[in-house]
Amino acid sequence: MLTNLKSYIKIAFKAICLLTLLLMLGTCERDDICPEDVPTTPRLILEFFDVSDQSATKNVPAFYAQGIDNENPLSGYSGGSAINTVELPLRTDQNETQYRLIRNYDVNDNGTPNDTTDDFITGNEDIITITYNTEQEYVSRACGFKTVFKNVLVTLDTTDTDRWIDLIQSVNDNQSIEDETTTHFNFFH
Repeated sequence: MLTNLKSYIKIAFKAICLLTLLLMLGTCERDDICPEDVPTTPRLILEFFDVSDQSATKNVPAFYAQGIDNENPLSGYSGGSAINTVELPLRTDQNETQYRLIRNYDVNDNGTPNDTTDDFITGNEDIITITYNTEQEYVSRACGFKTVFKNVLVTLDTTDTDRWIDLIQSVNDNQSIEDETTTHFNFFH
């Protein structure tokens, strides 16, 4: 009789463990990872056009882009190549972002190639200021929120008398930036 009781206890214990395990597995969810193809906070897309033929795109030679108050150039736009489209990230912690955009960027080593302390940048620099209102949009549990930018305006530094950018034109009235699938502003030079 004691042997039968021990057997029943072992079977009951195994059944309870199995039932507990099944209940725990039934409440588990797969890992929720934000896929790369899910749109998150978009960048501002600028496209460059010829000012004399406004339907023709025009490359900016030796293009360089750098955020104001940022010592590093924007990745992919460090003066090495000509471009006709640029994607600029905007600050989400403020309602304004500024960039220096340089055409014909080069570094003059001042005749001392081994001494970088006396190097200086050459080229034609224009400063743009992008102002906007931010809104948070829920994407998913894995991706969290993304920031969208409303009422976006881009202006040039008007004190610069040697601007290479002649005209800035918004693609839409009350421009918003909600995705990276289309150009947001056209720059003419």
